[in-house]
Amino acid sequence: MSRMTLPLPTAAEPLARLPDPIRAVIFDMDGTLLETEAVHLDAFARTGNAIGWPMPEELLLSMVGIHRDANRQMLADRLGPEFPLERFYADSDALFEAAVDAGIPLRPGADLLLDHLAQAGIPMALATSTEAPYAQDRLQKTGIAQYFDVVVTRSDVVHPKPHPEPYLLAAARLGIDPEHIVAVEDSHAGVQSATAAGIVTVMVPDLLPPTDELALACAAILPSLADLRDLLVATA
Repeated sequence: MSRMTLPLPTAAEPLARLPDPIRAVIFDMDGTLLETEAVHLDAFARTGNAIGWPMPEELLLSMVGIHRDANRQMLADRLGPEFPLERFYADSDALFEAAVDAGIPLRPGADLLLDHLAQAGIPMALATSTEAPYAQDRLQKTGIAQYFDVVVTRSDVVHPKPHPEPYLLAAARLGIDPEHIVAVEDSHAGVQSATAAGIVTVMVPDLLPPTDELALACAAILPSLADLRDLLVATA
């Protein structure tokens, strides 16, 4: 799966829309901080081929940023009752977890941005569509668990992304009003969730480009997390 290459916007317009001061940052996990989305879709594609149900790229990309329950329903509706749904998820999960155990890298600039925010004393939270305890396990294995004061997983909410509940819950657990928070997301569903919660959102696309509507909703669309760190440093 190819990723987006985007030009770095000038500082004036995006940063004028960020909270001043920024009192907290809430991150998505998969595809935003961790290089897991492409790995997950590769596991789906390999499994589909292995069981005789090749999956077109457009179907795979439609699953990005969507929680497991919705993806299961999507596959069932699209592929019909003959599709071996349970076997598909069992086999693809085994491939994905093997990749996680082998080591999943951080997205470019993630360490720089997390370190910058930590040194600035800005609290950080995570709002992910991954269930517990898998989310915590990935944070531990990638060495970034210590950065987060709050972790909200799929297991913590009734309504997952694109509903605003994950971000509203993360803000409530931080004890900070959403208007003083920045969200960092890679997916369409994630941006919809964060902006619906009233949180200023920066999108760092991974596998999906932003739609025109999402581009207007975001404070900035940046090529990498390092670019967000650089913009924050430049205006500190």
